[in-house]
Amino acid sequence: MNNVFVYIEIEGTKVAEVSQELLTKGRKLANTLGVQLNAVVIGTGIKGEVESQILPYGVDKLFVFDGECLFPYTSAPHTDVIVKLFKEEQPQICLMGATVIGRDLGPRVSSSLHSGLTADCTELEIGDYEDKKSGKHYDGLLYQIRPAFGGNIVATIVNPDHRPQMATVRSGVMQKQVLDENYKGEVVYPEVSEYVSPEAFVVKVLDRHVEEAKHNLKGASIVIAGGYGVGSKEGFDMLFKLAKELHGEVGASRAAVDAGWVDHDRQIGQTGVTVHPKVYIACGISGQIQHIAGMQDSGIIISVNSDPDAPINKIADYVIVGTVEEVVPKLIKYYKQNNK
Repeated sequence: MNNVFVYIEIEGTKVAEVSQELLTKGRKLANTLGVQLNAVVIGTGIKGEVESQILPYGVDKLFVFDGECLFPYTSAPHTDVIVKLFKEEQPQICLMGATVIGRDLGPRVSSSLHSGLTADCTELEIGDYEDKKSGKHYDGLLYQIRPAFGGNIVATIVNPDHRPQMATVRSGVMQKQVLDENYKGEVVYPEVSEYVSPEAFVVKVLDRHVEEAKHNLKGASIVIAGGYGVGSKEGFDMLFKLAKELHGEVGASRAAVDAGWVDHDRQIGQTGVTVHPKVYIACGISGQIQHIAGMQDSGIIISVNSDPDAPINKIADYVIVGTVEEVVPKLIKYYKQNNK
């Protein structure tokens, strides 16, 4: 009771990385609160296949719902399972990935349980809260932290009175870390028919196609990112040349994506991908909060910007003052000479 729960997303029998990232964060939250970390996974043919991908992250109790027609994901049966399970287990926190599935399932569960839900959190912490209006004091609430009002502020959202406190987090925001390969957690296999009504299976998936990622932006050790200051699609061609020399990947700010200079799947930030490279080279990026949220944990940040007072320069380790057209060709020339 009152434990931390993570909804585990799967593709066949493979656990999604975002779920493992949330398990790592969930373990830390559970430790702070002095409670258990629980997880729930729902699918078909997953018994004996997913446990080893979940328990090593410090899961104390894993609920495995294995039954026909539970994969591919459809809204009704997964919602039925989670809602009934949560009514039984009474968790205080539930974490889900801010994926296509999480964005569909999270609101359905929170609506059914009359709890709150904060989407696209960039940080999760445990803290106290004083309601000055009512005079009530609350201990150990989940601080759900995310940019708000168009990214102009960073908001900390709390849910004092309703449970579970629910939050979704994008893939890559948290970093996954195995706690113990031999972690001994309890695994239970509930009877699916006791949680899902036959009517929930009225919608069936007739055809399904999963598109493979065209690049490995999230896992790249070097990222060269361009903003509106790059100036054009041709400007991004220079960044791709630099990325080739450095064996890195090219990312972009939302402004550059909106301008049509680069594909949306390369967008970095609150509404894009979160990256943790060893080196991040920001070219012509001003540094709005939404973008900073997607790259602030990079190892070394290098800013190339014609504006010495650009916000991104405040978090950069090195700042090169100059236009992208001036600086990037010199970088390409330098690395070509030194890679021979």
